[in-house]
Amino acid sequence: MEVLIDFIKILVPAALVLYAMYLIVRAFLNKELEKSRLEIKEKNIEVVLPIRLQAYERIVLFLERISPNNLATRLNQGKMTAKEFQQIMLREIREEYNHNVSQQVYMSEEVWELVKNAKEDLIISINKASEKMNEKNTSLDLAKKLFEEVIAKEVDPITLALHEVKDEIRNSF
Repeated sequence: MEVLIDFIKILVPAALVLYAMYLIVRAFLNKELEKSRLEIKEKNIEVVLPIRLQAYERIVLFLERISPNNLATRLNQGKMTAKEFQQIMLREIREEYNHNVSQQVYMSEEVWELVKNAKEDLIISINKASEKMNEKNTSLDLAKKLFEEVIAKEVDPITLALHEVKDEIRNSF
């Protein structure tokens, strides 16, 4: 019986020391794992942050480039018919959009939807203005009618999208 008691006297402290060592090692490993996760997260931020900012910059540039004022000024090259000018503007908008479509990965769904809606609304406005033109109307006539269409709207979708993109940038960074 004394042997059993002596064995328990040795076994219980050894088990307690072993359990304490287990807890210490586990806490140390968890701390190291958390530290490595934070390092990886910091590295990701270092890499992704500039890319996200560049994506937002490109979308702002896209919205500025397709605004009716900039679009008409940049693309109106003298004596074109209204129909030719319509096609040139629509092609330019679609090319700009296709060039920047991948930027949606870096922004929220809501903001990307506003960007798409701004593009689609502008295309609709150009087509509406073009419907009111005849064969003799020039690109200048179409530009004037487009400006009238845009001014008649209560809310400009391009301005709204620009505002929301800038807000998302401010809130994210």
